[in-house]
Amino acid sequence: MERRAPSIRDTSAQDVAIAPRSRRKQWLAVGGLAVAVATLAVFALPAVQRWAEAEISVSRDRLRTAVVTRGDLVRDVSVQGRVVALSPTLHMPQAGTIDFRVESGDAVRAGQVLAVVESPLVESELRRERSQRAQLAVQVDRQRIFARQQRRSSKKTVDLAAVALTAAKREARRADAAYAKQGISQLDFEKAHDQRRSAELAHEHAVEDAKLQEEVLDFEQRAAELDLERQDLLVADLERQLEELSIRSPVDGVVGDRLLAEGAWANENEPVVSVVDQTGFEVEAQVPESYSDDLAPNMAAEVRLGARTVAARLAGISPEVRDNQVTVRLRFAGEVLAGLRQNQRLTTRILLEERTDVLRVTRGQFLESGAGRVAYVIRDGVARRVPIDIGARSLNAVEIVDGVREGDELVVSSLEAFEGKDVVLITG
Repeated sequence: MERRAPSIRDTSAQDVAIAPRSRRKQWLAVGGLAVAVATLAVFALPAVQRWAEAEISVSRDRLRTAVVTRGDLVRDVSVQGRVVALSPTLHMPQAGTIDFRVESGDAVRAGQVLAVVESPLVESELRRERSQRAQLAVQVDRQRIFARQQRRSSKKTVDLAAVALTAAKREARRADAAYAKQGISQLDFEKAHDQRRSAELAHEHAVEDAKLQEEVLDFEQRAAELDLERQDLLVADLERQLEELSIRSPVDGVVGDRLLAEGAWANENEPVVSVVDQTGFEVEAQVPESYSDDLAPNMAAEVRLGARTVAARLAGISPEVRDNQVTVRLRFAGEVLAGLRQNQRLTTRILLEERTDVLRVTRGQFLESGAGRVAYVIRDGVARRVPIDIGARSLNAVEIVDGVREGDELVVSSLEAFEGKDVVLITG
């Protein structure tokens, strides 16, 4: 029996005839696709260029940025200071035993006795010098009496010489008359005139001796009085030393530390007690040496304690540098902060300079990591490295002299993430 091969169906039953498209529609489709591709290229090309140009990418979350603005900039320096007060330390005026009249922390007034020094040496020396002064005063009085006696004696001598001179002159006139009448010899005549001359010389010498004696008496009297004056000074000095044995407070304030034990023996110039003048608080601060040339007396400053700020002035600048720092002292210009304590730490701000209408940006770590010569400006999502010139610096801002323009967005955080690259893509 003959077998038939099985028949295979074709796909003709599944085919559907499609009418051919017109050539115009085909061109429209191609044109639309081209426009879409061109549009996508226009918008995607800058991004592609940024991707291609950037050397590395950094997330924006890791950065802190600020916008360059124009305005005034106050150049200042902020340092930590400590409160110092006028705190004189009083010392032993003489060796002796100390007897305190106050306790540490007591409020005292200027001139109030804080302690008394018992010094037998000063007291005994004062008594001795007073006795010596009394002796010298007696000598001065004795010299006055002696001077009056000598003056009377000199006056007596002069008066007697004057009387003798008068008598000699009279005898000379009598001799002249008698000699003219041949009543006396020439020898008697000459003898009378010799006696007159002798009386004249005796009177002259008596007057000169009296004057010289007066000078001697004046000299001796002055010498005795000078000895008395010198002794008066010695006594006054010892009285002053005795008065200084009462140690008094030089200012209104509070008693600080008592540096000796009650009743202790101490030598001269040993510290005894300190007094803190609470009305004379100042702030002592250490300023970096780099600012030393900019500091000047009476510069404006501010002192902050918590939320309070008080105006101050630069009162003094140390002439020496220690550990690359200069010590300055600030004095409150008006109100003194209440509740200040010796050695208390305060934040101080010294206003060095004020500049107007400058380009400025918030101060940040980019100054240190870029050495103040490099910054990164963000434009269109890309940070570009630009050289800059830094001017004045304040506590919160820094002047940029060259390299950027107003409105630029700068990276003010650390630049270490950029690794020194010229172009960095900012993501996120």
